[in-house]
Amino acid sequence: MKVTNNIQDIRHMRWQQPAATWGLVPTMGFLHEGHISLVRRARAENDFVAATIYVNPTQFAPTEDLSTYPRDLPHDLALLEAAGADLVFTPDDSIMYPAGFQTYVTVEEVTRVLEGASRPTHFRGVTTIVAKLFNLIQPTRAYFGQKDYQQTAVLRQMVTDLNFNLDMIICPTVREADGLAMSSRNKYLDPAQRAGATVLSRTLAAGVAALQAGERDANRLRAMMQAMIAAEPLARLDYISVAHPRTLAELVEVADEAVLSTAVFFHRTRLIDNMLWQESQS
Repeated sequence: MKVTNNIQDIRHMRWQQPAATWGLVPTMGFLHEGHISLVRRARAENDFVAATIYVNPTQFAPTEDLSTYPRDLPHDLALLEAAGADLVFTPDDSIMYPAGFQTYVTVEEVTRVLEGASRPTHFRGVTTIVAKLFNLIQPTRAYFGQKDYQQTAVLRQMVTDLNFNLDMIICPTVREADGLAMSSRNKYLDPAQRAGATVLSRTLAAGVAALQAGERDANRLRAMMQAMIAAEPLARLDYISVAHPRTLAELVEVADEAVLSTAVFFHRTRLIDNMLWQESQS
């Protein structure tokens, strides 16, 4: 496994075998089983696998946790090597945003709701850094987790609009035994908050169960889920959503599919989660 922060190294290794397929797994590090499951799938589906580890400053607001975001590069590299990564790109800010940098990628409508409403500068940072990584590595396939559902919708829109020559592969959310979606930010939770954080997955599962039982009024679904979050004393709700899976527009009546999502604070730690529902599941 080659580890480098040098762009020329990346390009040299990528094009030694031009016909080979490459899978890309972009990460911000502090890896867990969710990330590693993406690497394993990329390993199974491609000739070579590249992973990136970069805590991207442009997707954090000034009030967010950039300076304290958890980092453990030696552990991350050991996990990536065991999972079969061939190349790991570990740039710093001077490489990704050199002096004089002034070009950003903006996706519009689908970024204005949910995470985009709560974190207005977030997606411009995400789309810019991912576009740069796609350009640098030019993967055949790029792998992302469903836990960041809106991010996957935004990136799919970018890939379509800018004609990136790659396939977006969205993989299921990996969960702890009690249902909590794996996240690097779970590290911030104290024991009581960690126990309370299962309210996210329990609430979304209850919403899916209601849909499976025939509920189609999205306002009733949102009210039911909001009440479940409110019943957890350590939780502070940011949003509850019942939306169209592609446009992320809020629904009034659910037809044959919906994405249920939520963002919840536990003190200063903000967690997100989502579940998809389709009529065929009922």
